[in-house]
Amino acid sequence: MTDKKISKQEMGDFIQTVKDFYISQGRHDLPWRHTRDPYAILVSEIMLQQTQVPRVIEKWNNWLNIFPTIQSLSEASTFDVLQHWQGLGYNRRALALQKLAQTVQKDFEGIIPQDTESLISLPGIGPYTAGAVCAFAFNIPSVFIETNIRTLFIHHFFQDQTSVHDSQLLPLIEQTLDYSNPREWYYALMDYGSFIKKTFNSSRKSKHYNKQSPFKGSNREQRAFILTYILSVTEASKEQIKEALRQHLSERLETESNVATFFEKFDENIAKMSKEGFLTFESGRFKVLQKE
Repeated sequence: MTDKKISKQEMGDFIQTVKDFYISQGRHDLPWRHTRDPYAILVSEIMLQQTQVPRVIEKWNNWLNIFPTIQSLSEASTFDVLQHWQGLGYNRRALALQKLAQTVQKDFEGIIPQDTESLISLPGIGPYTAGAVCAFAFNIPSVFIETNIRTLFIHHFFQDQTSVHDSQLLPLIEQTLDYSNPREWYYALMDYGSFIKKTFNSSRKSKHYNKQSPFKGSNREQRAFILTYILSVTEASKEQIKEALRQHLSERLETESNVATFFEKFDENIAKMSKEGFLTFESGRFKVLQKE
């Protein structure tokens, strides 16, 4: 794999194009761009993983009303955390976010760290989120990549290639990085990348591209329903959960064989959800932990 050579003129034109787009069409109204609270910014980054921006805006505001500080989140019940996460999907993120809050309270005196190494050590934080928090919360320059940035750099510099590896993009991201104001530069990159993706979606040329599997009929749908149902009724037996799930599916899965196929992993999903901390089992009934 060879490094792509970009002329100073080409790189300068790219930087100017990104800046011009951001000035005229940037998403300046996103609420998490109007705070410097590291906790609020971290929450937005976790919520934005695999979730569309419009859905996140309302949930982010509501979340911060319920859990305004990292301490309040660390002390909340699992029931409250999962209940207020409903509508965002990928519920593991909610548990990881609370574990992160508890770790920050315990190991960092309630203060979110400002370096990528410490941030990556926290539950649910990878290189992208660590870099994003450094840039957006603290305006500290760091090199990171996410889907919109990936799309943008592939579109501008690798249109004639396929299976583009992130290792080919990171040197270019570093080369364009505005070390004096990384926060605004990354906002600009992400906004322009989001715009490009609506038309070209060059991310499909990435070696890291994975098409998301359909939600309907998947384990994700089954797990999501199980959790939502138990949160709505407080506690339930396995038989009650199965019956509620069967009714939920009745309009879609028309034959008994289809229903049977969908239920093949029900016991496995219940067991995994209990092991992962979503559910507890007591006296023949499943529930989500609440405050005593």
